[in-house]
Amino acid sequence: MTSPKTVLITGTSSGIGLATAIGAARAGWMTIATMRDMGKADALLKAAAENGVGDRIQVKRLDVVDPGSIAACLDEVIAEHGRLDALVNNAGAAQVGTIELMSVDEVRAAMEVNFFGVVATTRAALPYLRATQGRVITVTSVGGVVGQPFNEAYCAAKFAVEGFMESLAPVAATVGVDVAVVEPGAVASEFVANLGLDVPALLAAAGPYAPALEAYVARTRQSFGNAQTPAEAATPIIEALTSDRPAFRIQTSEWARDFVATTLADLDGSAVQTLTGTWVR
Repeated sequence: MTSPKTVLITGTSSGIGLATAIGAARAGWMTIATMRDMGKADALLKAAAENGVGDRIQVKRLDVVDPGSIAACLDEVIAEHGRLDALVNNAGAAQVGTIELMSVDEVRAAMEVNFFGVVATTRAALPYLRATQGRVITVTSVGGVVGQPFNEAYCAAKFAVEGFMESLAPVAATVGVDVAVVEPGAVASEFVANLGLDVPALLAAAGPYAPALEAYVARTRQSFGNAQTPAEAATPIIEALTSDRPAFRIQTSEWARDFVATTLADLDGSAVQTLTGTWVR
């Protein structure tokens, strides 16, 4: 009997990751749903039971900034299932701030989770994906294409991920591994809530940047009022997982497509600067 295709998804305790795990299991994949804190597994397990896919979801601990955790998780997957057909890099952490008000260590921490975590997990998974002619799907962000005010560290990391994957894609293709990036816009999920931002405190500490930060926060609150649901954002990820050959760059909504087109067609950078400049004035 042939083993079902197996996918490992990082960052599945909430939001897009949780919805992707449920979607992959419903599509028939053996889904290894990973998270850093196993104490947050209840929401995923409840959703799996409600969707009748509890037998196709296996929750494991994986901390993308810990090479030992990555290796241990992959060793378990191969020992238990004998194969890995896809990796979905979803784990990440937002960070709001501007460089004069942040420490370099805070920037390094954002890069560690959002960029180096992706690099380390992808590197560890590639030998198994080569064996199955599998694929790597990485959830980036429209912030990996359009730099956004007060998201300097986060966007830098997502830009790095996009460059890394765009460079890796043709090389991986020579050994039979497809590479794709998925770019969500605003998504109504705990990713935003988990920031735990104390906006009054941020504004009080922002000094000369306070007016710009206040304008940015007001604009962001409005945009998240019209956000996609995690399930809507996960749908293109499942399509990339199950299609014969996914596109390299995939946006999750018409708004996201229009937004990233601003910079992809912006040869001198003026359109992006004009657009994002209005966010802080």
